[in-house]
Amino acid sequence: MVSAAAARRPRIGVLAVQGAVSEHEAALADVGARTSRVRVPADLEGLDGLVIPGGESTTVGLVAGESGLLDAMRARADAGMPVLGTCAGMIMLADGVAGGGPQPLVRGMDIVVRRNAFGRQVHSFEAPVDMPVLGDPPVRGIFIRAPWIEHVGPSVEVLAEHGGHPVAARDATRIVAAFHPELTDDRRLHRLFLEGIGPRSAGMEHEEDAVVGAQ
Repeated sequence: MVSAAAARRPRIGVLAVQGAVSEHEAALADVGARTSRVRVPADLEGLDGLVIPGGESTTVGLVAGESGLLDAMRARADAGMPVLGTCAGMIMLADGVAGGGPQPLVRGMDIVVRRNAFGRQVHSFEAPVDMPVLGDPPVRGIFIRAPWIEHVGPSVEVLAEHGGHPVAARDATRIVAAFHPELTDDRRLHRLFLEGIGPRSAGMEHEEDAVVGAQ
């Protein structure tokens, strides 16, 4: 049986195709979430939110598309499930990608991004990033083949810029960042994501208790 306290903690899925999956899981656990890995469409059932880590966005899209997971993620996101996307995850959530060929995306966020905007792997870097929504001190931004945002629609709020380009943003249900907060010990961005979800409802808690108790 899942305890009442544990069942009220949001359950967040982490897309487990590429990227720092375990690091995102650790960050989410630190701010009070339960986590599970998402590899196939059925893994989305019962989730309160989803994290799409970094990696190579085209590969992530192709692998997720082969299993039907891409369509399933798109459907859940379109239905209002909160999603956090970092680096390649930001690309996956964008409505468009500048300067590149077509690629499979989750879409849904009114932004256009540019892949590898700060350069290739050799140009990866670390820099402080001011995010007023998180307060002081600045976020430790780890940029690895990072994108930036070239267009922001009216429904999107820019949360941070670096070098004159937006590198973090949010809309009603999505938060994206070009850098890798999971590779630091700063949990503020993951906490912000969870604050947009809140605790599970009593109905969801009882439903999960019944399912787990029957196993």
